[in-house]
Amino acid sequence: MNVSVRMAGLAAAVISAVGLAAAPASAAPFPELTLPFAAGQQVYSAGVHSDDGSTGVKNAIDFSPADGTVRAPLAGTVRLQHCAGGDWVTLDHPGGWRTGYYHLEGIRVTDGEQVEAGAVLGSTGNALPCGGSSTGAHVHFTLWTLPDAAAGDWDGVAFARLSTTVAAALGEPIDGKTLGAWRFAAGSEQYSGTATHVAEGVVVQLPGRFRASR
Repeated sequence: MNVSVRMAGLAAAVISAVGLAAAPASAAPFPELTLPFAAGQQVYSAGVHSDDGSTGVKNAIDFSPADGTVRAPLAGTVRLQHCAGGDWVTLDHPGGWRTGYYHLEGIRVTDGEQVEAGAVLGSTGNALPCGGSSTGAHVHFTLWTLPDAAAGDWDGVAFARLSTTVAAALGEPIDGKTLGAWRFAAGSEQYSGTATHVAEGVVVQLPGRFRASR
């Protein structure tokens, strides 16, 4: 579905979720993101899934890089989202795109900080600052489109609401997106899909392991 149409139809849901009145707008073409960790290492992915792992747009994919270090896949502005249990990291990129990084431990960036591609954001972990669940250290990587900056203020928004109501309005499917040298596709089930090396045509079934490259 066209991004602008989906966002227009669900604008009221966003207002209800985060208490903001923001006019919907479409994002620029998908940016050239790398994988959110250093190249040259083995990484495990549990596969493509919706933000809550159950229903809705499949805008999430879990990664567990061998070195446990999560890095910015593109330059952007850090927006820390605060909850009673701590903070989690989002990055706002040019063109109305946002990437999210849930479960991080040892966060190394500050709110409003400008970071370059490759900057260390933190370590994979099982942190649940706003709720949710986690098994095994990883980063819950998510894609979003934002109508404006105000719509991205998710301070205090519980994961249960963010991963359903907000994700329905602003979540962007992982399916068909290329991160670094790999193009990801969603499967018919949650936590499934494929990673295809664009240059070599190698296909890895997810859940599974592949070597990170840019």
